[in-house]
Amino acid sequence: MTIAARILALPVRGYRLIFSPWVGFNCRYHPTCSAYALEAIDTHGALKGGWLTLRRIGRCHPWGGSGIDNVPPKD
Repeated sequence: MTIAARILALPVRGYRLIFSPWVGFNCRYHPTCSAYALEAIDTHGALKGGWLTLRRIGRCHPWGGSGIDNVPPKD
């Protein structure tokens, strides 16, 4: 994992450690958005993984989808 990817993963890890227990387990997708973010950043790097994460968070709203949404494989 590059330095940029590690830096980008820090807020996600912080969210999982501090806020996630308070928010509860109400995610519409599997894996959760934070798990998706860490996997996307690890698989695709900071730039593309960050973009995939933003797209996933953008789909997470009351009128969005639900179900299994895995990180796409690396090209």
